[in-house]
Amino acid sequence: MSNLPEQANRERQEELEHVWGNLPGWGALAAVNHTSVGFRFMVTGMAFFLIGGVLAMLIRTQLALPEQEIIGAALYNQIFTMHGTVMMFLFAIPVLEGVAMYLVPKMIGTRDLVFPRLSALGYYCYLFGGVIILSSLVLEVAPDAGWFMYTPLSSNTYSPGPGSDFWLLGITFVEISAISAGVELVVSILRTRANGMSLNKMPIFCWYILAMALMIVFGFPPLILGSILLELERAAGFVFFETAGGGDPLLWQHLFWLFGHPEVYIIFLPAAGIVSTLIPVFARHPLVGYRWIVLGIITMGFISFGLWVHHMFTVGIPQMAQAFFSVASMLVAIPTAIQIFAWLATLWQGKVVYHLPMLWIIGFLVVFVCGGLTGVMLALVPFNWQVHDTHFVVAHMHYVLVGGMLFPLIAGFYYWLPHVSGRMPSDKLGRWGFWLFFGGFNVTFLLMHLTGLLGMPRRIYTYEAGLGWDWLNLVSSIGGFIMAIGVAVIIVDIVLHFRFGRRAEQNPWGADTLEWAIPMPVNAYNFSSLPDITTRHPMWENPELVESIAAGEHGLAEVQNVRRDIYGSDAVTGKIREVVHLPTNSWLPLLTAAVLAVVCISLLVKVYLVALAAAVVALALVLRWGWDNGAHPRAAPVRDDDPVDPPLHSRTCDGPGLWGMVVSLMANGTLYVSLLFGWFYLWTAAPQWSTPEEGRVALFPMVTSGVLLSLAVMIYRSAVAGLRKGQADNLALRLWGSAALGLAHWCVLVWVLLASGLRPTELAHDAVLTVALYYLLLHSGLAVVFTILQALRVKLGFVGAKLPYEPVVIQPFWVYTLGVFWLSFAVFLLLPMAWGV
Repeated sequence: MSNLPEQANRERQEELEHVWGNLPGWGALAAVNHTSVGFRFMVTGMAFFLIGGVLAMLIRTQLALPEQEIIGAALYNQIFTMHGTVMMFLFAIPVLEGVAMYLVPKMIGTRDLVFPRLSALGYYCYLFGGVIILSSLVLEVAPDAGWFMYTPLSSNTYSPGPGSDFWLLGITFVEISAISAGVELVVSILRTRANGMSLNKMPIFCWYILAMALMIVFGFPPLILGSILLELERAAGFVFFETAGGGDPLLWQHLFWLFGHPEVYIIFLPAAGIVSTLIPVFARHPLVGYRWIVLGIITMGFISFGLWVHHMFTVGIPQMAQAFFSVASMLVAIPTAIQIFAWLATLWQGKVVYHLPMLWIIGFLVVFVCGGLTGVMLALVPFNWQVHDTHFVVAHMHYVLVGGMLFPLIAGFYYWLPHVSGRMPSDKLGRWGFWLFFGGFNVTFLLMHLTGLLGMPRRIYTYEAGLGWDWLNLVSSIGGFIMAIGVAVIIVDIVLHFRFGRRAEQNPWGADTLEWAIPMPVNAYNFSSLPDITTRHPMWENPELVESIAAGEHGLAEVQNVRRDIYGSDAVTGKIREVVHLPTNSWLPLLTAAVLAVVCISLLVKVYLVALAAAVVALALVLRWGWDNGAHPRAAPVRDDDPVDPPLHSRTCDGPGLWGMVVSLMANGTLYVSLLFGWFYLWTAAPQWSTPEEGRVALFPMVTSGVLLSLAVMIYRSAVAGLRKGQADNLALRLWGSAALGLAHWCVLVWVLLASGLRPTELAHDAVLTVALYYLLLHSGLAVVFTILQALRVKLGFVGAKLPYEPVVIQPFWVYTLGVFWLSFAVFLLLPMAWGV
């Protein structure tokens, strides 16, 4: 496309701003733009960080001197529980997700994430969930069982108040946000890269984010399941963790750390991605070992799921398991070392410029390597036994998490600040902030290694004088306040720079990645036109991209029919496959999250009818949300001027929505597999596991229900097969038939549940079986509702031979529902019979 005249170019950019911009005033709350949503994640996360920091200062004040009573034991337990909860769940991951949401589309050369309303929903779920959790502290009913909520300490017997319920329901609410972000980022990175940006040309930061997002998809469901089971035990009396009913409190630890240890690497990977992005810029040299780093990222992601039991070396697990997890814990050092040596090699071969962000990177390398060394020490079982539950573990955790996450995060904040403000940060004030934070951090936590080796336990609110801990704790507390001053200086620096910072030129750091081709401060649509990418370093090899993109010389320069359009590309090669039309500003994410918050609050105050009604309203809002898709008049109605090469994604059979469904089902399947894990664990390890003398669930009705479901899926698949061939004969009739059979299956399954006589409050066996049946009912019910809506959309002309997309997207859900039904039938009913249990 040739250069447009200046006036026409200005009008084109104004039209892009009109289509992609947020609504004015309060309408900004309806924003779904990734820049706005990502920025909100970051700002909210930093607010929670400050709250968590204040709680930490209260802890250090209490421990500064022996035998102090500034904070009583009960309040101290609430404070350390909330400190860990805020930092792990409300700060670390959400802030990094916000950074990823903000940067990924800009780095891969597109205008937005592929499911914008899902991003907005995730933010509001995060915000409301965080407020619910923190409100427990204000109401003086905060949880006090630790941020890991071990049973039976967190069960009704030892935590009878609502504190644990605030944690369980609030964290589950927040986890919805995390998983939605994971699905969003996976599909966006794989399916919306710039034309020609193959996987081996993708910015290294996006590899880190892709791994992080996939780990969220597989790592968070075990905690969601554990939270649901524990809340059912507390609220409804189900027995999952009660030994007397055949449960086992260690099941909670397994489910928690199945999430908890991958979470450490979920936090580390995006921070390491910032390091891998910044080091080449300030070393003025391409990243050494790009392919080796990618291999290290993938390897670390896999290994991290095999380490969870090293948090449980002292609970009495078999020695063979201890040996296995000890070796696995040491093996994870290999992919970490690959990345560290690649960074050092890049610095060695380049000519390093020590701007402010690079100072934080050097601090990261020092602190994180020290934390990694103590991590290898803790992987050794005898040493782990010696220092377990002491301040040595607290020190190690902070060296790894703060060193591995917060130092790179602040480096990234300083590096990308010009993107947001168009101004450069203050080098002098920034360096003061770094040295205060770096010095205070090491004074605080280096000495904690010594207090731990001297035997000081974690989570004690006071201690006697004369144990050798006195001066160490005092100096640690002084270091904590120095670190807090450093944080204050950084905040002042960032706030002042928006007004007093000098104007930044385009690409002020001389970076190589595509986000610096965007005007600063950033606009609502990122790129005036979407470029073709043929290199891993587009801004180094094609610096003229800044002008050519702004001049509209690349793809999708013109707005078509007031749509938000981006390119959909091949997952491997990056070649353009379709034009993806995205939804515009919407109030539905905010409304849906608000109603889900009502569900959460109603469960907290035990008004279950209100909770049920609100859940129905939330489902209705989600279905209403899905109605304005495809060929709907408010989305992309069929027009004579519809693009053909490439086509609109809603006219294809393989758009991003199908990928989103599959990735969502991966998370769903992980939750189900976690339930199977719990079943087999209790069956084989619970000390008082018992089964009813006779089977609770009648086999013949279950088989009947399964046959009906199988027929429903067969009919649905035949309808989709016809659509893939461009045929829509009797499409509506087939969909109605599939829905009718699915509804019959659901009714039979309800009868099976009601007639089974399960006693979930007495036997863990029956409790797990009850949860499994409700899981099956939920999925088959949703499949029926989805199919009915598709049949209605056929009648309205939104689905048909030329519009096959939506039924194709829903097909994996039907297949998944069928698969988990028959697997549940085999595992929960047939296998115990065959085993003679």
